[in-house]
Order: sequence, then C-alpha cells, then structure tokens
Amino acid sequence: MDSALRDRLDIEDLLYRYARAVDTGDWDGYVGVFTEDAVLDYSSAGYPPGDRHQMAALFGASLSVLTMTQHFVTNVQVELDGDRAEVTAKFVNPMQVPGLDGLSICGGNYHHTVVRTPDGWRSERLVEENLWFVNRPPRPASTAGVVSRS
Repeated sequence: MDSALRDRLDIEDLLYRYARAVDTGDWDGYVGVFTEDAVLDYSSAGYPPGDRHQMAALFGASLSVLTMTQHFVTNVQVELDGDRAEVTAKFVNPMQVPGLDGLSICGGNYHHTVVRTPDGWRSERLVEENLWFVNRPPRPASTAGVVSRS
C-alpha cells in the first residue's frame, strides 16, 4: 500500500477513535488521541479552550447527563506534509438531553493539525467549528471545577 494512502487511513482512524471515545465516555482513549501539548478549542459550542486533560474532565462531567450521543464523522480531507497534516472533517452529533423533547442535533467541522509520533498519528490542535444546532440544549455547565494544568 502506498505510504500516503496508509497515512490518510491512519488519520481517518484517529478521527473515528476520537468520536468513539467521546460517545462511550472513554476519557483515557480521548486523551490518547492528542499529543501531550495539544490545544483543544470547542468555543463555538460554548466550552473554553483547554488541554486534553481539562477537556476530558469537562466533557466527563457535562456529557454524563446525556442519555444518548453519537458522532458521525465524514468528508475527511487530509493535506499531508511529511510528518504533519491539516485535516478537516464534517460531523453530525445527535444527542438526547434529559428534559428536552426530541433529539438535539448539531453539526459542523473539525479542524485538526495532526503529527506523526512514535505511537502513530496524534492531534496537536483541534478546533471544533459548530455551524448549526437543532433543539439546542442549555449552555454547558460551569467550568469552575476544571483545574488548569499549565
């Protein structure tokens, strides 16, 4: 198999592991998708930017109330440049929020900068670009309990 094709498949797999970790609450798996110094920005969805541990703690607390969540990741575009790549992928995320009638559904783009590491491809930067929301739940819970790891 061509090495560029292998890289693209491995990067797509990284995105799918990310989605599966969020949907199943596998926060160790979520942390493992990112480099140690990764910066994650979910501000378009109402969360403050943070590192991988901060976001795992925040999502672990705020997403645990959902009775259902499922991420669909598609239309993955990979611009390879040696051991780095810029990646854009579309997402759709239906979820069931207690107290809301019907599903809440959001969609948009994930923008990752990924790097090849000794353990495979990892994301060193993620920006979620939330473009739309149907039946938007209330804003995320307070982040006062999230401790900075700077």
